[in-house]
Amino acid sequence: MNRIVLVGRLTKDPEMKVLEDNNKVLTRIMLAVDRPYKTPAGEKQVDFIPVVLWGKKAEIVSEYLVKGSIISVTGRLQTKVYENAEGQKKFISEVIADEFQFMSSKRVNEKIV
Repeated sequence: MNRIVLVGRLTKDPEMKVLEDNNKVLTRIMLAVDRPYKTPAGEKQVDFIPVVLWGKKAEIVSEYLVKGSIISVTGRLQTKVYENAEGQKKFISEVIADEFQFMSSKRVNEKIV
């Protein structure tokens, strides 16, 4: 079973793209997710996890969330492998979101112009 549940804050505004070849919409977000423990010095540990949303979900997240918004995401982990210009294999891991829920107050989500 490949299932992930995350709760975190967006580290920057969502990045929405429309793929030219098939008009599919995708949005990429980066979540800062706290680890459940602190360092011996008492500092929080945080993981930065890339998340991809597709279709209508991508449009909604892009429209309503901004940097600092809190979101809960449920999805699956996906890994990709590619070769860079030097011939080295590089691995990328990201969460493909199936479901999400906004968790921050409306004030955080309002952009101030």
